[in-house]
Amino acid sequence: MKEFILIVDDDKDIRRLLGIYLGNEGYRYLACENAAQALDILERYQVDLILMDVMMPEIDGISACLRIRERSKIPIIFMSAKTEDIDIIQGLTVGGDDYVTKPWRQRA
Repeated sequence: MKEFILIVDDDKDIRRLLGIYLGNEGYRYLACENAAQALDILERYQVDLILMDVMMPEIDGISACLRIRERSKIPIIFMSAKTEDIDIIQGLTVGGDDYVTKPWRQRA
């Protein structure tokens, strides 16, 4: 069975698009619109990978990552429009496993 992926992004179009891509590749996924929902999902589901937006209302992705790292080593890939080196360094320093900048292009 393939991995279970959690998509966390406040942009519904990005959640939908990532869900389509992952589903087409046979991955199971859950999608939520904020970090509070993500933290709740992590209490109830076994997740193998988190795709996490950085800039979200209330709890941002960096803060959510810090909370997740208190109890889990689930791989976290940040997705963000924040492209400065300091932003990337911060994301990796708090426990992110990778940092992908938006917008990204789909391979044909």
